[in-house]
Amino acid sequence: MKANVEQLAKIGIFASLNRTELERLQEHTVIYSYRQGEVVIYEGDRIPEKLYTLLSGSLRVAKTAAAGKETILRTLFQGDIFAAPALLGNGIAPATVTAETDVEVLTTEREVLLAAIRENPEIALRILAVFNQRLQQLHETVHGLVSERAIVRLARFIHYFGVEQGTKMADNSVCLEKRFPYYQIARSIGITYEECVRLFKKLKPFVCYSRGGKIIVLDWERLEDIASGDEID
Repeated sequence: MKANVEQLAKIGIFASLNRTELERLQEHTVIYSYRQGEVVIYEGDRIPEKLYTLLSGSLRVAKTAAAGKETILRTLFQGDIFAAPALLGNGIAPATVTAETDVEVLTTEREVLLAAIRENPEIALRILAVFNQRLQQLHETVHGLVSERAIVRLARFIHYFGVEQGTKMADNSVCLEKRFPYYQIARSIGITYEECVRLFKKLKPFVCYSRGGKIIVLDWERLEDIASGDEID
């Protein structure tokens, strides 16, 4: 199934294109559907030369060490582009991409994308801006793993997803829209499952974690302080 013009127009990197340009791209797009838990790309796979964009749902990007330990590198959401080596590298997937929910993934042929970039270089600038942001996030993650305490990394994780993915009010407290199981949080910030459980107990005066991965922030200002490196008693 091909994407429609309206779907393409909602993708950030195509925001500067007019309808005619979007219609030209449309003919070279395909939408693939994946069920929750299904692998979209395996680490080490050779990826076809296309631009990959998440149209709906969420994806987990993870890398597995030689010893078998999985580390979650990031979570992708609607509008995010991924599989950069298909466009800019050697075409080998550096990580495994798995559907966290039912998802739709849009692919756009590389040669057609390059033709669009020649006509509208702003597309390339938007793509570079996305990858530059990813590099900055990776740098911050590595820095945090080396120099920040685990409780600071946990607080930053909660704060980041509260800001990026939205919150709702529940009994005068802030509830994250997205739910996170312990194992996902642990693998995202470089700690064990057991340590993750222990740290949430330490954060209990400020953050409530309940079954099913529901996270409620009881004191947002205190969470921000901890995420900034303030000591916790």
